[in-house]
Amino acid sequence: MRFSPRFPNKVPVVIAGGGPVGMSLAALLAHYDVPCLVLEADPSWCEGSRAICLSRRSQEILGWVGADRALTAKGLSWVGGRSYFRDTEVLHFQMPSEPTQRFAPMINIQQYYVEQYAHEAALRAGGVDMRWSARVDAVRACASAVDIEVQTADGQLHSIQAEWLIACDGGRSTVREQLGLQLEGMQYEGRYVIVDIEQDTRREVERLAWFDPPSNPGSTILMHRQPDNIWRIDYQVSDQEDPAEAVKPENVLPRIQAHLDMIGETAPWKPLWISIYNAKCLTLPSYRRGRVLFAGDAAHLVPIFGVRGLNSGLDDAGNLAWKLAMVHKRQADEALLDSYSHERVLAARENIAYGAKSTEFMAPPHHGFALMREAALRVAMVSPGIRSLINPRQTSPVEYVDSSLNAPEGGTEFGGDARAGMPAPEAKLSTHRGAGHLTQYFGHSFVALYFSDDATLPQYLLTLANTGPPGVAALRLVRIATRGAAGEATVIDDVGQAWQRYDATHGSLYLIRPDGYVMGRWRNAESNPAHLRDALSHARGLKP
Repeated sequence: MRFSPRFPNKVPVVIAGGGPVGMSLAALLAHYDVPCLVLEADPSWCEGSRAICLSRRSQEILGWVGADRALTAKGLSWVGGRSYFRDTEVLHFQMPSEPTQRFAPMINIQQYYVEQYAHEAALRAGGVDMRWSARVDAVRACASAVDIEVQTADGQLHSIQAEWLIACDGGRSTVREQLGLQLEGMQYEGRYVIVDIEQDTRREVERLAWFDPPSNPGSTILMHRQPDNIWRIDYQVSDQEDPAEAVKPENVLPRIQAHLDMIGETAPWKPLWISIYNAKCLTLPSYRRGRVLFAGDAAHLVPIFGVRGLNSGLDDAGNLAWKLAMVHKRQADEALLDSYSHERVLAARENIAYGAKSTEFMAPPHHGFALMREAALRVAMVSPGIRSLINPRQTSPVEYVDSSLNAPEGGTEFGGDARAGMPAPEAKLSTHRGAGHLTQYFGHSFVALYFSDDATLPQYLLTLANTGPPGVAALRLVRIATRGAAGEATVIDDVGQAWQRYDATHGSLYLIRPDGYVMGRWRNAESNPAHLRDALSHARGLKP
């Protein structure tokens, strides 16, 4: 092997892994004007559907970089879900939705489309150097930089020095291995074969589940409709089956045909992709090791049940990007990155806890769990009151409890869920460009939401907005009024959602982080403007 100078010698940020998390993180960093180099071992976007369900929060994050239009145009919105015990329906739920929401609660879309749209957004933003067929081979981290050795498809080796390395290189992370770090937790023995097939159907877009179906007795089967007339089908195989044999077409296709026959899907079909999976509940105890940071499957592995894997990885990207951008621009202390690790490890542990419960129901780890599941399913056939217990809790944003960034409220307490450490609620508004949504103002910088019908903004807010640092660390003012005309810094809450969801009164102030999380809230901040100044200073100059 020989060394080649074709790669840059030094870069601010290297992202190892160009999957959906790595590509989205690159697009976000480009959005914040931070150049980065993305190294992906594969020659292009992934094969097979892989992660397929995107939450409303994930759509919002991808919307920050302009990838939402293509995503929502291609994706299929969930209507709800149905579960069956053998051939009897035991659960039917509808997704909570309302016409004023910006995004659907959940859409189905293949992972390779997410990678494609994030990649295109990164290229539009500029500053992203994407290298396919480039595998991280060795990592040496020191106090001031990270030395990375990269091997390309032609066998050449390239040496790169980065200020920061972000490991998004999946469950078998080379970066993690090079640093001698180990995931902690457990994995389940139960295996699922995952199959993509192409078949025309007119069924609604629902999450479909069968327990012990007549088509495949003793198994559990999941089905999701996807774009391009593709079904994603997951079915459990017995512990006695050889994994290598389980994925052979001659063993897979008869099972798929039997199930399609059972549910009345008679159109011609063909297989596109076959893989096998077993649930893992694993996480690193910390997502920062000096100048190396971990995100997505390189940091944590979450069971597929409840669709928390990719969605939690995109939340990693949304949390990390703005913090790393501020550190890179010398607008914040490096200790701000420790808050990324604290918050996202907390989120991973919560996702793992819920994912483990769902896994133990979907793929019982031993006979006792299987007996309890069958008892619950049998009772659900005759008692609707317990049917919600058999519905796996879908992914939802995690509250960052005890985050070092959460500002104390003090004074009069608020009601509702828009507290520090929670995602800022959505609201439909009238803007100077027409109908809009509050979340469209997030994802760029800090935002001060000031609730008032008085057109004159307090001087301290104007001063903080006009004298602060530029870019991601800046403070944007948004006045939310109930009447009057919308303007550049004023939106009209003519539906009444914002004032209600934020439990606002005249003079209420909310500080929103660049990732759309509430950082602080105050009933009458004008009486003590130091609260807002201190919160911003804390984030910008956070010390250990």
